Amino acid sequence: MKELFCTDINENLAGRKVEMYGWVQIKREHGGVVFVDLRDRSGIVQLVFNENHNVECFKAASELRPEFVIRVVGEIRKRENPNPNIPTGQVEIWVDELTVLNTSNTPPIGVVKQEDVSEELRLRYRYIDLRREEMRNNIIMRHRVALEVSRYLNDHGFLSIETPFLTKSTPEGARDFLVPSRLNRGKFYALPQSPQIFKQLLMISGFERYYQIVKCFRDEDLRADRQPEFTQIDIEVSFVEESDIFKLIDGMFGAILKNCYGISLELPIRRMSYDEAMERYGSDRPDQRIPFQLFNMEGFTDLKPKEFVSNGLQQGKALYGLLLPQFEELSRKVLDGYTEQARKAGTELFTWLKVDKGAMSGPMTKLFDNTPEELGDRLRDTGATDLAALKTKPAILLASMGERAPVLTFLGRIRTELGQKTVEQGDWKRFAFCWITDFPLFEWSEEVGRMVSVHHPFTSPQSDDLTALERDPLNLKSRSYDLVLNGVELGGGSIRIHRRAVQEKIFSLLGMSKEEAHRKFGFLLEALQYGAPPHGGIAFGLDRIVMMLQGEDSIRDVIPFPTTTSGTSPLSGAPDMVSPEQLSELGLRLL
Repeated sequence: MKELFCTDINENLAGRKVEMYGWVQIKREHGGVVFVDLRDRSGIVQLVFNENHNVECFKAASELRPEFVIRVVGEIRKRENPNPNIPTGQVEIWVDELTVLNTSNTPPIGVVKQEDVSEELRLRYRYIDLRREEMRNNIIMRHRVALEVSRYLNDHGFLSIETPFLTKSTPEGARDFLVPSRLNRGKFYALPQSPQIFKQLLMISGFERYYQIVKCFRDEDLRADRQPEFTQIDIEVSFVEESDIFKLIDGMFGAILKNCYGISLELPIRRMSYDEAMERYGSDRPDQRIPFQLFNMEGFTDLKPKEFVSNGLQQGKALYGLLLPQFEELSRKVLDGYTEQARKAGTELFTWLKVDKGAMSGPMTKLFDNTPEELGDRLRDTGATDLAALKTKPAILLASMGERAPVLTFLGRIRTELGQKTVEQGDWKRFAFCWITDFPLFEWSEEVGRMVSVHHPFTSPQSDDLTALERDPLNLKSRSYDLVLNGVELGGGSIRIHRRAVQEKIFSLLGMSKEEAHRKFGFLLEALQYGAPPHGGIAFGLDRIVMMLQGEDSIRDVIPFPTTTSGTSPLSGAPDMVSPEQLSELGLRLL
């Protein structure tokens, strides 16, 4: 086993003879000298093959090609012309022995430079793609983040406990990956979408503090931040309140940023309710780097709105605005496009107002029998901006009216879309965390024609009064919470239901008969009768965390061997056909 990595070589070792192993990255020939950049997982160090120093090594070095695997023995010397761009730039190794351990074909994708290479080709030759510095750093940082999570949780009294991969199908969320049982013909295991029930059973078992960094599986349509198999940081705690979870996780991310990235995270992480997030940002995953917010325009009723606006507000319709400073470049074509988008989003009105050095114009002026100056005064009263800004800088006010939910969601989508174009480059590197709390317990699904859980059916309502649950379920709040970073949900959790009667009531409200609930979750319901403690937890996607912290756009760039967006592996050819004999053993046949 090698003793030194490339970046272990430094000035303090000058004069020492060392043995090094790695790959040839670049070779440069200058008369009687050949320079080679030797690469390993840590980085590169320069090798010197000097004809006057060792003629045999010099001749052998002339035959080296990129990605050859070599062993060298040589003396560390200080460089006459240091390279400040690499950690080993002050030193080089003068080679006395060279052994070629393996040759290499010309790689189909570049290792040093990679231009116009399709992701399909990168995944086909992933073992070469992973040699690139960016990819290598991503995977190493993934290891460091996972290690820091384990260290932090171990230090806080948590136990790492494994849960089953072959379990029972309980299709309440995404589709399960099913595994046929050879020994139990006609029956199937499911790969876990989450260890949710088992970690609750561990709390009932009395382990009190559990964590696991574990693979989970979901058979769903894929996108940039989804994979059929993903890695989850899973946490569960007994005798806990929401504030305990927030404090624990604040500290965990503080430790990750400090020890892995050298960044101090301001703690505690900001907390806001779901209602506040929707009211201010039009999203339950707000990107707080974007400086502008939504605001309620109910106060505009004190002006002289035209009948359409006045009647809508009297009927309880919501009227919200979004003030965009310095957006003079928004064309009429773009604004007309927003009008069509608003209609498709289910709002009843979309309008806009341009503000330039105090002067106002646009279709919004026609909805009020007021002067532009009166509109400007009321706009400033909302606190959406200050008087000085409106007098000196151009801006656009976008407004929408209709039912509250589609209005907020539509304006929130515009806020995110335009905000990404306007936030200064430096701000995009800022980590803006926030907790979103107090989600609705249920929401109505038009697709299935009934209520569904916003998080999952094991989430505790804020009141476990069974009468209240029955009376107005769609207005109930849950004891759930999500952690958001820069507009992306990193993970979520909740305080769980620990009383059987409450859990059965939740199943009933979700349209599940007693028989169905017992068939799917009978083992959990039974366990809740045997001294289940109050407990709660949270789960994070490790892939997504590393993607965000590394500044990547796709989790495929932080996973060693991911699949494509269609769930296939160009590297291994999975999924693939199996033989008729294998199917027969399982009691299966293709139709």
